[in-house]
Amino acid sequence: MKSPKLSWIIDEVKDYVFIALGCLGYCIGFCTFMLPYEFTPGGMTGVSAIIYYATGFPTQYSYFIINAVLLAIGLKILGFKFFAKTIYATLCITFFLGIVQKVIALPDGTLPKVVGDQPFMAAVLGACIEGAALAVVFINNGSTGGTDIIAAIVNKYKNFSMGRVLMWLDFIIVSSSFFVFHDWNKVVTGYVILLISMLLLDYTMTSASQSVQFTIISDKHEDIAGKIGDVVQRGVTVLYGEGWYSKQERRVLIVMARRRESQQIFRLIKHIDNRAFVTMTKVVGVYGEGFDHIKT
Repeated sequence: MKSPKLSWIIDEVKDYVFIALGCLGYCIGFCTFMLPYEFTPGGMTGVSAIIYYATGFPTQYSYFIINAVLLAIGLKILGFKFFAKTIYATLCITFFLGIVQKVIALPDGTLPKVVGDQPFMAAVLGACIEGAALAVVFINNGSTGGTDIIAAIVNKYKNFSMGRVLMWLDFIIVSSSFFVFHDWNKVVTGYVILLISMLLLDYTMTSASQSVQFTIISDKHEDIAGKIGDVVQRGVTVLYGEGWYSKQERRVLIVMARRRESQQIFRLIKHIDNRAFVTMTKVVGVYGEGFDHIKT
């Protein structure tokens, strides 16, 4: 059996590895589909993009400088523990922004338009990749800094939720691109990118932790509980109940399982007792043995 310290070290290493992979995916989406088509996503990468479009100053440098300033302020107000992985993610994105642009750049130094003259498709693809990649970062206890730091500071001193602050900051950042391009089409496309990336972020994070809860009432509860334990290898909790009308004692089985295991459990129940009373409820976030570790 692993010691608590060793288990903690393994979890931390996994977090840092997946945060780096998530940052890499985000940079691929940003550099491949945003910069060549002059789109502005939210967050500090959006600010860096606006600076790049207006001045040609490399995005990785402006991103690092802005985040360094915000981190310095945040460290003083919120403390180092809050920012340990944020600093790591910021360094990863700074590094990958430069690397990815060098890898995909054409001989003349410009970035290729990989989907040709189809900017909306580029916006959708880029937003999907960015949203899914950010979800990988957040699932593994990471943060990309930037507007997250501003939102955390505002949340500490004012009665505003971080989600609301982030939404308004992203709205302001995307809207600011109008002063560079004077083109509302690009601004509206930026809003679409925000919406799609947030939907993908939410969907990916929810899917990663989605489980189901079965409530099973059957006269053959012992056979069902035994099969679920042996075949699916899930624990079963037995509750003692009573039918209101029949006044007969009933055994109620409670089973927590992964969503992908639900069909197997249904088949087992049907095979043993096709008249069993069964309910299945989706559950987001199950922590403990056999499921996810509690993370803070």
